Amino acid sequence: MSRVMTCAVSLVAVVAAVVGGTGYLARGHDSARHFQTVPLSASPNRVAVIGDSYTAGFEDTGRGAANWTARAWQTLAGRGIYVSADVAAEGGAGYAVRGNRGGLFGDLTARAVQPDDALVVFFGSRNDQDVEPGELTRLVADTLSLARRTTPSARMLVIGPPWPTADVPANVWRIRDILSAEARVVGAEFVDPLAERWFVGRPELIGPDGVHPTDAGHAYMADKIVPLIAGQLPKRT
Repeated sequence: MSRVMTCAVSLVAVVAAVVGGTGYLARGHDSARHFQTVPLSASPNRVAVIGDSYTAGFEDTGRGAANWTARAWQTLAGRGIYVSADVAAEGGAGYAVRGNRGGLFGDLTARAVQPDDALVVFFGSRNDQDVEPGELTRLVADTLSLARRTTPSARMLVIGPPWPTADVPANVWRIRDILSAEARVVGAEFVDPLAERWFVGRPELIGPDGVHPTDAGHAYMADKIVPLIAGQLPKRT
């Protein structure tokens, strides 16, 4: 994933939307994408999301309302689960590989995670597949521990990297194994897209580069991830 895009928004904006007759706010700012789906009378669940180009979007796909995160927040709001989210995602980034703006997942964690978060979500990354296992283990542990120290009471959800075909390379399975082990250390729930065969047999969900999800692929990821997030968050009225 070398030609990748960051999810940082270049301009500060405040956008009002209407969902089911209730007012919601979506805000973008330079450090991370912020999205809030909150009835004006309710308090939201704060959520931080850390990811790579599967979360940031790539070129002209997975942008704006088509992104899996934006889709997820709107779906959750329709279920009475209101979210104020900071999404820090950088194309090409991983726990041990710097992205196209020089960030690691640890840097994105420091940017997005707040002490009052209810949930922290990590998603990825296949970008770490060529990293020496000991180094990857150390940096995964450091990143997850940073999130836990920053927000001790938050729930944590660690989603491993998906692979769009059934022939998953051995070093991607190794990433899965490291993430699963380190997630247990910090009390995080681990989700394994490799074992669940996300995207396998669904070529229409992946773009012509064979790597990045299409807009339909982002809708698919939202459908997969919404129940995972919903299971971690209370309804607030």
